[in-house]
Amino acid sequence: MTSIPFVRTVCKAMERIAPLRLAEPWDNVGLILESPSQRLKGVNRVLLTIDLTTAVLQESLDLLAPVIISYHPPVFKALKSITLSNPLQASLLRCAAEGISVYSPHSSVDSIWGGINDWLAEGVLDRSVGDSVPLVGIKKAPNGEPEGGEGRLVTFPDPLDLSIVISRIKKTLGLSQIQVAYGANSASKTIRTVAICAGSGGSMLVGRDADVYFTGEMSHHEVLACVADGKHVILCGHTNTERGYLPVLAGKLLNEIQSEGKNLEGLEVLVSQRDAHPLAFV
Repeated sequence: MTSIPFVRTVCKAMERIAPLRLAEPWDNVGLILESPSQRLKGVNRVLLTIDLTTAVLQESLDLLAPVIISYHPPVFKALKSITLSNPLQASLLRCAAEGISVYSPHSSVDSIWGGINDWLAEGVLDRSVGDSVPLVGIKKAPNGEPEGGEGRLVTFPDPLDLSIVISRIKKTLGLSQIQVAYGANSASKTIRTVAICAGSGGSMLVGRDADVYFTGEMSHHEVLACVADGKHVILCGHTNTERGYLPVLAGKLLNEIQSEGKNLEGLEVLVSQRDAHPLAFV
């Protein structure tokens, strides 16, 4: 028993874009759910999302998309059972029944050159002069060539006002409001370095040598510790630091699939219109 051939095509393309060897040891990446159903055989459509919610599942069913690329793995910890009483598990069971397979790249696409953290760094730089390097080491391919690293550290050649960085981040993420905590010991708002981590960055950023910590979310006590240490903290909402990269990933995936030279009729790589940050300002 095997899944439809298109599932393997997508998995191979994603591995070329963001090799799973770059994922963190704690992560759960790759083909999370492989449907045995042949119901959507011959349909060459991929749906990209940050999270596999019930709304996104319904969208995939409406679109007849046999592959969902869910940035966050819908199965993170070991499951002792898979039942219909649990909404997430029910979604996975329905995917399997309807012929939909689910792949998650998560931290592998965070680390790779041209991945989410590089995209965030480009937004902070906004085409200005500056440097961006991995915040935590460099990861190398089997041939020894550097291929990415955890987080990013942006360094500007000359100091600039924090308000400029804040404006750039809002523009990149398409947000009108973000949260900012100003360092307690900072006499001015001019900065030179920004440490970046998509999603939840507390464990990676706290204690790093940078003027600004830019991430999606931190715990209350992590923010307090950073502020007491004189660091400015910019929080934008966990998935808000990730979702804007999906169109970039969609373009990469389409190009990789097409580069195989296969004539896949009706090939489409779509970004979910129903995937959204779960919190809103009211």
